[in-house]
Amino acid sequence: MSFEEPVAKSSWARIGTVFACGAALFADGYVNSAGGASRYVLQKAYPNTYTAHYGSLFSSLQFVGIVIGQLGFGYLSDRVGRKPGMIFASVWIMLFSVLSGLAWSPDSANLWRLLIAYRFLIGIGIGAEYPAGSVAASENTEDPGVSKKFQSGLLVLATNTAIDWGFVVAYLVPYISLMIFGEDNLEWIWRLTLGFGAVSAFITLFFRLSMHEPKLYQKSSMKNIPITQLPWGLIFKKYWGRLLGVCVAWAVYDWIAYPAGIYSSTIVDAIIPNADMRQTLGWDAIINAFYLPGTMVGALFIDRLGPKYTMITGFVCQSLVGFGMSGGYVSLQKHAAGFAVLYGIYLSFGEFGPGNCLGVLASKATGPTAVRGIFYAIAAAIGKLFAFVATYVYTDVFDIINDLGGSGTTKGDTGPVYIGSALSLFAAIIAFFFIPNINADFMRREDEIFREYLAENGFDVTKIGMTSNQIDAEKAVEDRKVTDGYVAPASASEKSE
Repeated sequence: MSFEEPVAKSSWARIGTVFACGAALFADGYVNSAGGASRYVLQKAYPNTYTAHYGSLFSSLQFVGIVIGQLGFGYLSDRVGRKPGMIFASVWIMLFSVLSGLAWSPDSANLWRLLIAYRFLIGIGIGAEYPAGSVAASENTEDPGVSKKFQSGLLVLATNTAIDWGFVVAYLVPYISLMIFGEDNLEWIWRLTLGFGAVSAFITLFFRLSMHEPKLYQKSSMKNIPITQLPWGLIFKKYWGRLLGVCVAWAVYDWIAYPAGIYSSTIVDAIIPNADMRQTLGWDAIINAFYLPGTMVGALFIDRLGPKYTMITGFVCQSLVGFGMSGGYVSLQKHAAGFAVLYGIYLSFGEFGPGNCLGVLASKATGPTAVRGIFYAIAAAIGKLFAFVATYVYTDVFDIINDLGGSGTTKGDTGPVYIGSALSLFAAIIAFFFIPNINADFMRREDEIFREYLAENGFDVTKIGMTSNQIDAEKAVEDRKVTDGYVAPASASEKSE
């Protein structure tokens, strides 16, 4: 075998590793959206036992599970490793997707309760994906074999683009199922919709089992230092501003998701006033597809502009389109096609900017490898909490929509979007002042700077990194792969170095 051949294989293998780490977030997008799609079908299937209380719990308890999973596995991904968290997430999502699809009770009210419990439990697995899978994917983008000109773009395609495809497929599955089984067999439709979430989790699990910890984690983790002995004061002194900036930006991005949904309903109602199930699910799939141009085009720009300025551009442009839609809301209601186009542009800018860049910045810019999982989890959990809180702020706690005139009125529909657009500008300003722009191999350089910073402040940096025994165990796995006729990506990369 020539010297060049392993390197070529390594490049493709490394790219594949990034996707195997991050693409399970397809399940995040799918399971989240499938909750809305399956709830809609379940309402039609069991109208006598459905209540608004059940519907609220079906959505909200999944949010609770996600936050628990994010925070818990943010800690574990730093203290135990990225790989265990990824394997847990795949197995957990696969298990409870299957159980959701097979759920049964002779009493449909009890069936609702069982499905609600499964939504909470599956949320834990989705939450685990963020600090385990996304962080591992980001660290693998800086391995040899990955183009330095497309590190952030590759991470976007493997994570946020996967999530957005999950949004679309989550409505295509029940739409296609409805076309096959018809409205007389709604039980098949919701079962297939919920159970299909296991497919992507199973596929990624197959690849994750043969992975090893990213090289950055091997070299720069602090897993062998007791949590109480970590230099938390020094860490927060240096990185608090970056973490704050990403947290605020993520909170705003998820907050404005609620008012964006108001216009979605307006557009569908205007195009099809009395939509049946097939039309409703079909249009939901189309509206979710509006995310795709933004995320894929953004992946091409993120390494050119840098994640910071790509995100700021997206925030500002989304804000301007939001103000424009709200200002012309009365006229746009009479021109549904034009309204739909503007709304699509609005959603696309959200993905072009913060949708793509928040995960990149949370994993690459907020802090060093030693606390990357914890910092990522904090930022992601805050985003989810604000998405959850926004619903109640607008409708229950402060009742903003009714104060503005109520749902269906011009002020009631446009007010939340005006607020969201203003918050987008605020997030852009925060990002400009608090978040650094990053480029190729930023995490490697940041880890070196962090080591020097700790050494200057009297911390024993010899404790950083995995022990030789731990690394030897990783290499033993790779050697077994080579013995079996498979050249492990890391081994090939090391030859290229």
